[in-house]
Amino acid sequence: MAGMSDDEVRSAPLADDKAAPEVIDGIRSLHSRIDELQRLVAQRLEAEGMHAGEWLHEAGGPTHQGPSLPAWRRRTEGELRWPVALTTALGIGLQVAVPDKLVLVSPAWIFPAAQGALLIVLIMANPQRIDRQSTILRSLSLVLAAMLSLANGYSVAALAVGITRGTMGRNPGQLLITGGVIWLTNVIAFALWYWEFDRGGPVARALNLKRYPDFQFPQMVSPEMAPPDWEPAFFDYLYLAFTNATAFSPTDVMPLSRWAKAAMTVQTIISIVTVALVVSRAVNILPTG
Repeated sequence: MAGMSDDEVRSAPLADDKAAPEVIDGIRSLHSRIDELQRLVAQRLEAEGMHAGEWLHEAGGPTHQGPSLPAWRRRTEGELRWPVALTTALGIGLQVAVPDKLVLVSPAWIFPAAQGALLIVLIMANPQRIDRQSTILRSLSLVLAAMLSLANGYSVAALAVGITRGTMGRNPGQLLITGGVIWLTNVIAFALWYWEFDRGGPVARALNLKRYPDFQFPQMVSPEMAPPDWEPAFFDYLYLAFTNATAFSPTDVMPLSRWAKAAMTVQTIISIVTVALVVSRAVNILPTG
């Protein structure tokens, strides 16, 4: 090398050899820190319902604005309590209009009163938004839905037996009202089941604890047709139960999991039995003159 003596030239490789292990150790340490940083970022993204690949793709775009995922695929603040509370209260109140011969427990007010007490407890625990994760509260919600379904299921069975035996349904007006009350209560009960179990329930959906939905709403497959903050709420499940009870089949919401298909099948059977028996009996006894 120019400007260096023979001794300096011979000692240069030795200095490089001594520095090489330190450079390699530094590179390894840097790689280790980068891997740790990537792991922490991936954990944070997963907690927010976002995957690293999707985040990098969205963040790299020049027009990226707002959240990269729709609301139903990330954590949200939880849905409002009052829609489900009012609808459940309506379902409880409808049981009072059922004739005494069709009630599960006598006197007729006992079962609705117990359901009303459970509803009050749930409202007091989460009065505004349903975002509190609690095994006890979830168990109480499921018990309330089960009590509503049990009472209404007994009424359907008793009505079917009474009509087929000819012991009920002599007044067409009263028969139509009773059938309508039972049918509407059935819609509310199954709306609660769909709402309680889709992706683990309202709290699990708000916290984004489960990735795969049990029901496919149109907004999920066509996100460009819905605002970015859209996510299924109780009214969507009420609409699902209503259309399934009237069309006797799925309409715009498709069941994906096996339990969802089974639940919709049971609801359809109950709806068909109620409508067929009540309408046919009412038509036969309607005055013609």
